[in-house]
Amino acid sequence: MKNKIIIGSRGSKLALIYAKRAKAQLLKNSSIESVEIKNIKTTGDAIIDARVSEHGGKGLFCKTIEKELLDKNIDVAVHALKDMPTDETEGLLTNCFLERNDPREILISNNNKNIKELKTNAIVGTSSFRREFQLKKVREDLNYKLIRGNVDTRIKKLNKNLYDAIILSYAGIKSLGFEGKISQTFSTKEIIPSAGQGVVALQCRQNDKQLIEILNKVNHQPTHNCIKAERNVLKVLEGDCETAVGVFAEINKNKIDLEAELFSLDGKQRFYLKLSKDLKLASELGIEVGEILKKKSNNSYKK
Repeated sequence: MKNKIIIGSRGSKLALIYAKRAKAQLLKNSSIESVEIKNIKTTGDAIIDARVSEHGGKGLFCKTIEKELLDKNIDVAVHALKDMPTDETEGLLTNCFLERNDPREILISNNNKNIKELKTNAIVGTSSFRREFQLKKVREDLNYKLIRGNVDTRIKKLNKNLYDAIILSYAGIKSLGFEGKISQTFSTKEIIPSAGQGVVALQCRQNDKQLIEILNKVNHQPTHNCIKAERNVLKVLEGDCETAVGVFAEINKNKIDLEAELFSLDGKQRFYLKLSKDLKLASELGIEVGEILKKKSNNSYKK
């Protein structure tokens, strides 16, 4: 039996917080005696002033770590699930998810203003077309501008008045202890998060049966059920990281509710759907919602 494992993670402050959570869960729920965290610099970390999609998409935050896993330099890869492409890398398995952190979106602004209080043409920083189009439903008269970098970097840019406000995920802000800076928290009804937002995924080699067994003990099943539904919507849509789509699943007793919205490429058309199914049909629910949205949109979300 293994008694020591190495987990690989991005080196950012937030990524390492998530890696430490994974380490704590592994030590608590298995017979593993020692867990080492290895910092890995990814291609995505080097991009500071452009959209990730311009350099190859979501996989930029994962591929370097996945290569370390395939080369057996690490045993487990820790990822923020929303940074992962929907198609699994050959030879790897992502089937373990820690309990979901808060999935909501938040606004941090100068002078602590909420979205409705910002002046006309105020500059709002986001790197996501989804967030931009969702906020335009509330305030079309604002100026949405690309912002890159980790949470600390984005807050520094805001403090230098390069932006009037920035939109980020609650999970990251809370984990870094920046809750006091929040000007507004949006419910998941106001802004539907991206699929897998707030979820930490643990990935291993597909043939490592012993480690798969260990990760099964760490897996949070309710989160896993929601993820199956959310990620299947993305699989059906076959979108890339520029696809503006919000997907969020919630468990309600023995049922799972799935809410999704998809925007056309220019953000002018919005296609919305909410469906529920029996919990054991979570995967099927995701496929059905994806197929209906795809049909409704007539591929207007694709280039």
